[in-house]
Amino acid sequence: MSLQEVLEFRRSVRYFDEAKELDTEKVKRCIELATLAPNSSNMQLWEFYHITDPEMMKKISHACLDQKATETAKQIVVFVTRRDLHRKHSKAVLEFEKGNIARNSPPEKQEKRWKNQRAYYTCLMPFIYSRFFGLLGIFRKILSMCISLFRPMVTSISESDMRVVVHKTCGLAAQTFMIAMAEIGYDTCPLEGFDSRRVKKLLKLPCSAEINMVIPCGIRKGMRGIRGERFRVPFEEVYKAVSHK
Repeated sequence: MSLQEVLEFRRSVRYFDEAKELDTEKVKRCIELATLAPNSSNMQLWEFYHITDPEMMKKISHACLDQKATETAKQIVVFVTRRDLHRKHSKAVLEFEKGNIARNSPPEKQEKRWKNQRAYYTCLMPFIYSRFFGLLGIFRKILSMCISLFRPMVTSISESDMRVVVHKTCGLAAQTFMIAMAEIGYDTCPLEGFDSRRVKKLLKLPCSAEINMVIPCGIRKGMRGIRGERFRVPFEEVYKAVSHK
């Protein structure tokens, strides 16, 4: 299928064919492809929980309000944000960049690029993602607002802002996963209606982790579970061409 055909095929399917199974390895491969999604500062503050055990799926379904999409799903993937892993991931990215710069940067630019990357991942990232009852976020916000009076500056760096950042990033991974699933003829249904506390408890997640999305997976049964034709707001209403005037 072409990309357009894949995007047109993908629908939020709320009822799956109980007679049709999914290949677990193929679903796992689609999750792996999700890691190729763009993400903020390459921090990859996400985890993906692939659920195939029938008993666990029943429990997850109950935490998802016993919706038909989870009740009839053959497998479920839970997308989780992990802000608390920022130091570990900063260290991993920096270690990679050390070799990446040596292999792929011109010799005369390597020292400067390594210096910039080292400052970015050892100073800026810990500063941006650190949390302390909201106080560090308030300090960052005030500091960035003051700097923005004199030059352009990112000001959305409070603790709640960074929470939004990791959820946007995880959402991109979830979308990439659903597109990969559609490409092999598998269906999905992204859910936001669930009891996050219960899902976290079932998955034994730490307090700082958050559920981004629960995605039941299966194969559609005709048009059952697909709510007719797809509606979209007219393109002319959302497309804004910006001219230099």
